[in-house]
Amino acid sequence: MKYIIILGDGMADDPATCPNGITPMMAAHKPNIDSLAKKGKTGLLTTVPESMPAGSEIANMSILGYSPEKCYEGRGVLEAASMNIPIHDNELAMRCNLICIEKNNIKNHSAGHITTKEAKELIDHLNQNLGTGTIKFHPGISYRHLLIIKNASKDIDLTPPHDVPGTPAEQVMPKPTKEQGRQTAEQIEQLIRSSWPLLNTHPINLKRTQQGKDPANSIWPWSQGHKPDMENFQKKYNIKAAVISAVDLIKGLGALAGMDIINVDGATGLYDTNYEGKADACIEDLKDHDLVYVHVEAPDEAGHEGNYPLKTKTIEDLDKRLVGRILNNLHKIDGKIKIAVLPDHPTPVALKTHTKEPVPFLITTIGENAPDTTQTLDEQSAKSGAYGTLECTQFLKTLFSENQ
Repeated sequence: MKYIIILGDGMADDPATCPNGITPMMAAHKPNIDSLAKKGKTGLLTTVPESMPAGSEIANMSILGYSPEKCYEGRGVLEAASMNIPIHDNELAMRCNLICIEKNNIKNHSAGHITTKEAKELIDHLNQNLGTGTIKFHPGISYRHLLIIKNASKDIDLTPPHDVPGTPAEQVMPKPTKEQGRQTAEQIEQLIRSSWPLLNTHPINLKRTQQGKDPANSIWPWSQGHKPDMENFQKKYNIKAAVISAVDLIKGLGALAGMDIINVDGATGLYDTNYEGKADACIEDLKDHDLVYVHVEAPDEAGHEGNYPLKTKTIEDLDKRLVGRILNNLHKIDGKIKIAVLPDHPTPVALKTHTKEPVPFLITTIGENAPDTTQTLDEQSAKSGAYGTLECTQFLKTLFSENQ
């Protein structure tokens, strides 16, 4: 059996806050996904434990069969793994966004989706001025970067910037959760404040401002952790797996699990991502892998922007340009194939942030009609799906079960 998991990040939404109760998943024209729903079975999946925040890293970890309560150590270590940056036992790693602060408020979490080239120059500038033997910035993609501090405590409260657009930065500065985290919290707050004059006066940001673009005028570290202990995926399931994603977080999760990481030219993590390239890579890599995990970030980004039409379009693009292209090329793969399609969490356009509500999913074995009564994949119809509501790691066990 071969397996394809197609993950539309943040694709789900909240009917109660959408126009006329119609979510982007309901509004989108998605004949390929809905055809899989008709031929297979659907259900709802809780991807985030009640005690944990609704992060993509936690949700995707659950979907891949790892208990977040046992394995989760923050986004930083996951993204470090994707960048082949080793994390040592005495190091604290955290995601470090380049963000835009306007009139003392956090305007957005992405500095207007700054380009990778611009961002690298800014991160290099920060390293030259703020980096030390114990502090190191590592450039990533677009606004997503890495900060590693030696001999630091993870007992701190760092607020994800995408959760607090419009909030005064002063209200969400780092805070210790235990007394041993106080020094680290103060150290990170000082790094944030020190970044302001360095970034505000940099030619990159002066030019962006002149062009009417958001300047990347602050760093914002968050999601801290130490090196996690995760069992090798192939050893755990006897399944050779690969990950296709433009997002360091997801690639890092795969890397820590010992999965092969497939890079696709033109994969951006945004609405202009190379859907076709991801589809072609999926088919090609399914020839020598048992499972391919195809991750698309675009719906989540549209949700964070509160852009209903754009989120709907990203789902339509995912359906036509990725799912449809995969389905049209399955004849190149020998043997049975199971396909699953799902979001990792909702990112409601009305809230512009992640929530923990269960997400709809489908599982279909190609060529074998074993349907339930659902005719489409969305938040409402999946409530009557044959799988009912699954909890976290139950999804992968269900996918690998021969009995749908």
